[in-house]
Amino acid sequence: MSRTSVITTRDVRVTYPDGAGGRVHAVDGVDLDVSRGEVTALLGPNGAGKTTLIDVLLGLTAPEQGSVEVLGTTPTAAVRDGRISALLQTGGLLPDLTAVETVRMIAALHRNPADVDEVIDIAGVRPFASRRVGKCSGGQQQRLRFALALLPRPEVLILDEPTAGMDVSARHEFWDRMRAQADAGATVLFATHYLEEAEQFARRTMLLDHGRMLADGATDEVRSRAGAAHLQVTWSPTEAELAVLQEAVPDVRAVEQRGSRLALRTDDPDAAAVHLLTRTAAHDLTVRPASLEEAFQMLTGDDGDAAGRSTDQATAQNPEELLR
Repeated sequence: MSRTSVITTRDVRVTYPDGAGGRVHAVDGVDLDVSRGEVTALLGPNGAGKTTLIDVLLGLTAPEQGSVEVLGTTPTAAVRDGRISALLQTGGLLPDLTAVETVRMIAALHRNPADVDEVIDIAGVRPFASRRVGKCSGGQQQRLRFALALLPRPEVLILDEPTAGMDVSARHEFWDRMRAQADAGATVLFATHYLEEAEQFARRTMLLDHGRMLADGATDEVRSRAGAAHLQVTWSPTEAELAVLQEAVPDVRAVEQRGSRLALRTDDPDAAAVHLLTRTAAHDLTVRPASLEEAFQMLTGDDGDAAGRSTDQATAQNPEELLR
């Protein structure tokens, strides 16, 4: 393990019975190094093994093969010492306690907890601190779990679908607060099915599928694996003009007319833009790179239908939520 690495796994393997006499390879030979201060997104379709891998990093599941080291020790020891903490999708919150009572109770279990009032403010719990947990919304309960995860002053934060149950506004607020933790030096590893969260927040992205790591690198580099960029212009070309475009910009992969707008994908957006703006009547041009979602779909072959593939516990909650 390098001096700056806080999480290291080597050839980690975990299997489960498949109900038919065989085994499902939930984690299949994963090698992982996470450096101190990194913010890393863990993506993958249903059944990719993300939650199982997180359980291994937290000492909740022992690998059948391979080694795991967290902050120079075992996951169990790192959790016990409060050096690694987690915000999971579910947890044993007591419904009859208020939010602030919950934080105070858990703080009493730690050797050197963070200040309760400070944690409540950081996690955004203050507006519902006096509300009973059973009356809190799903998003509020996630914020409460975030507060509990901060109590031991962890060096590493592991988040499994941290914004599940939150609306769009609450999700943005959560990531603003999490960004502050990362800026303060925390190492953050999070699994999410909201691709925009990975694009906006993670500096590094890992793509897991069927227990194997398909991609691991800077988020921009993983996104670039999808290739062609998207261009749109206001232009209604003739067939002859389209033929000239295809000849002048040979790397155009697809062209589609959408009313008065022409949409195309190309591996050379600069050449396409120059041609369109100098050799045609096209105007009002917009360009965007390929998305992380497109890279995900290309690398995993995922068509959005993950039925029957899940070894994790939950599935995406609406058609936009392609990842779990």
